[in-house]
Amino acid sequence: MTGGEAPKRNRWPIVAWSLAAAGLIVVAAANAHLVYVAVASQPECVAHLKEAGTQAGAYRAAKPAC
Repeated sequence: MTGGEAPKRNRWPIVAWSLAAAGLIVVAAANAHLVYVAVASQPECVAHLKEAGTQAGAYRAAKPAC
């Protein structure tokens, strides 16, 4: 009865911190991807009326860029 066995170490804190870090990395990567797509992409012109229409529901851009 000398107590030769070492006490078991609980690994839950390590697992919890690892999962939390992985979750933060995933969120940061998703946000970085959204910023990249927003900056890198440029939508093309959409077909619209260039002049004011007389029909109800016919809209045009306030300042068409193309």
